[in-house]
Amino acid sequence: MNLQAIRSALSDGLLSFPITDMDAQGNFDNNSYTERLKWFISKDISTVFVAGGTGEFFSLSKAEYTQIVQTATQVVDGKMPVISSVGRSIPEAIEFASIAKDAGIDGLLLMPPYLTGCPPDGAVAYAKSIMQATDLPVIYYNRSNGILQAPHIAELAAECPNLIGLKDGTGNIQELNDTIKTLGDRLVYIGGVPTAEIISEAYLSIGVNTYSSAVFNFVPDLATTYYAALRAGDHQKVHQIISAFFIPFVRLRSRKKGYAVSLIKEGARLIGKPAGGVRPPLVMPNAEESELLNQLIQKAGELAT
Repeated sequence: MNLQAIRSALSDGLLSFPITDMDAQGNFDNNSYTERLKWFISKDISTVFVAGGTGEFFSLSKAEYTQIVQTATQVVDGKMPVISSVGRSIPEAIEFASIAKDAGIDGLLLMPPYLTGCPPDGAVAYAKSIMQATDLPVIYYNRSNGILQAPHIAELAAECPNLIGLKDGTGNIQELNDTIKTLGDRLVYIGGVPTAEIISEAYLSIGVNTYSSAVFNFVPDLATTYYAALRAGDHQKVHQIISAFFIPFVRLRSRKKGYAVSLIKEGARLIGKPAGGVRPPLVMPNAEESELLNQLIQKAGELAT
């Protein structure tokens, strides 16, 4: 897919991040994953991000990653861009980027450095080493150990022509607005905090037109209804959905670390599209939390009209 088409898809439309299917033994289930992707692209979305944070990239082996990117490009078959994650160590990121390119992936989401804290100039060097080793378009995920401010992002943009986007995982609207005003349309900007809908109004106000929707995995109709209302300026509908669904969901998500992924997998199970459990160190929600999530799913059905 050409670069302009990729940028256009990333700039306008709901972005989906499918969970990664595991079988009862905790192994990657390619057949189930294939069906999930088919279901995803039948909905109103503009881009598919595979092996992302919601897709447990941090827990995947190289062999599993290879299967995922190959399956994704085959299933999507050029209907929309397919982006996959890279990261961890520099050698791994470069190797995974090569695997993704061979599979026909359209672009990469560069995750922050794994575990270790690092200064901004170190994060820049990390990102630069990876981006300059591939010719695929790259989106930088500004989060966790790799948070960069406008001057450093501008440095990356100047030295890495294939840097096309910034995904914000901080929720720091002041810093993000600084970056947007500094770099303008050099980059595409994507909302990427966990449950990004919760600050989507603030994102939109500074020119971030889209975001990654994890809840699309189990309430796709609500996710697309909300996005349409947001972009149409339907403030009443936006307020209704935020108040009745997203605020209670975020409160539930905040009960335990890792629930930004675990609750998504549980939601998929509750709607009859199970993807297995999460891999340790994440844990699945308990019975009470599952019932609360189920109640929210029922509410979502009422709201998605």
